[in-house]
Amino acid sequence: MRLVVSIDRDDDLGRKASVAGPVVGRANVLEAAVKLGTADPEDSDTNALFAAVSLLDELKEAGEECEVAILTGSGKVGVLSDRRVADQFDDVLGRTGAHSAYLVSDGAEDEFLFPILASRVKVDGVRRVYVRQNASIESTYYTIVRALKDPKLRAKTVLPIALVLLILGIAAAASVVTWGIIGLAVVLGVYLIFWTFDIDEAIIDSVRSASTDIRQGSVAFGFGLFAIALVGVGFLSGYNSYAASHAPPLDRVLLFLQAALLWWLIGAVVWECGRAIRRTLQRGRFPRSFAVATTSIIGIGFVSFGILLLVQYLQGVTPSTQLPLLVGLLVAGFGLVIGAGVLQQYFKSVAARSVVEPAAPG
Repeated sequence: MRLVVSIDRDDDLGRKASVAGPVVGRANVLEAAVKLGTADPEDSDTNALFAAVSLLDELKEAGEECEVAILTGSGKVGVLSDRRVADQFDDVLGRTGAHSAYLVSDGAEDEFLFPILASRVKVDGVRRVYVRQNASIESTYYTIVRALKDPKLRAKTVLPIALVLLILGIAAAASVVTWGIIGLAVVLGVYLIFWTFDIDEAIIDSVRSASTDIRQGSVAFGFGLFAIALVGVGFLSGYNSYAASHAPPLDRVLLFLQAALLWWLIGAVVWECGRAIRRTLQRGRFPRSFAVATTSIIGIGFVSFGILLLVQYLQGVTPSTQLPLLVGLLVAGFGLVIGAGVLQQYFKSVAARSVVEPAAPG
């Protein structure tokens, strides 16, 4: 079977038409295209969806067995959106058993994800969709105004300028320009960190997931709430150790981390347990990722405790009798972290074989 694929990398379907990916099947794709076209008639993704259906009909008229699917990413284009597209493509391949694909694209942005398709099945070609427009409305002013209505472009250009003007304006009104510049540096630094690592998208996804869990009565929300509480307990325990000590500042920070780290690690394991139970109830099987995540968490914990003991030893706080424990923690921690990576690669190879093998007879 051949799969006709259209990729909505920035998730216009979800943001504008409230259609969650993946969308599989001719009728479903047409319905999604109509919803997107109604919500935003000027979105080029609408044309790509209709082009995908048109190509599907051409292939079926030629006597080929084929299906059409839409893969959606995230409004914050980057690693997170590409990971979503890859997960959805794996899901569609598992459902359809397709052994080749044809990509329908409305621009170079979607074609950046060509390697995701090519790494899983044979890609027979790419059809690009060009939208013919009336030249009389393609003025520079119109183009700029329409572009600034795109939430992605606004977040990247208008928001930083707005933050600069807002903070400097407030600081000037309060006659504390120096503090305004300091605050501006901090705010822009935090903004760039969030934007670079998709932290804001992760937070939004967590809130949406929590909302869904509450409405569906999922056990994951309870586990997540308990995990957050354990993180808070870790901070409180660390602060108590810090406040009760009269040692030099660095030693007090190390005591804070030692007291808090164990609670944080337990919270991480509880969080993963909640996610594993939710996936088990949804899919009917225990997720392999739980073993990888738990092994990584324990390994990171061992390494962290080993590093803390090493710093304390170099500071002269930890006696030399603790050296065997220090070395043992570091060796065991790195071993577990490496083992988690090996386990992840093993699971990937098993999943790849399970996708390729059913398609071999075709």
